[in-house]
Amino acid sequence: MSSIAASPGISGTASALRRLYFVRFAFAIVWALVMFTTAANLGPLTVTLLVLYPLFDVAAAIIDARASRTTGSPALLYVNVAVSLITAIGVAIACTSGIPAVLRVWGAWAVVAGLVQLIVGVTRRKMGGQWPMMISGGISVLAGASFILGASAANPTLTNAAGYAIPGGIFFLISAIRLGRAAKGN
Repeated sequence: MSSIAASPGISGTASALRRLYFVRFAFAIVWALVMFTTAANLGPLTVTLLVLYPLFDVAAAIIDARASRTTGSPALLYVNVAVSLITAIGVAIACTSGIPAVLRVWGAWAVVAGLVQLIVGVTRRKMGGQWPMMISGGISVLAGASFILGASAANPTLTNAAGYAIPGGIFFLISAIRLGRAAKGN
């Protein structure tokens, strides 16, 4: 068992992150389910979903940065905001070139965002509930590399991109549950 400092800053941040992580879990699962039904081609709904995911990440990172001000520097979260915003624009442009271009942009984003998530998780260890975020960040880096490599396949598909959201969502759920103690100040 680890003891978690009962400081008001950590407790308040943990509570805010817990709510955010539950929302991120729900969004990721719903997004993935809808994406699976449209991943066969780059129709208007698929393009909208592909742009929406990094934009949702922008909003989540802004909320996270605001909640985290009392427990540390949110600088990396602002990096994530910029990277995800650039990704949304890049994905929109890549959609005009086809699935391989989308996979390359999506993969680069997964690598960078995964590194940021891993580092942020490491810096938040004292809060508790962060090992799922660290694992998720590492998996994101590997998944991103596989998207980039998969873009060169004979028949590239967006199905793996849809599946990418599910483990991330599950890790957000696990982290939200584990943050319960820190949110209560125990």
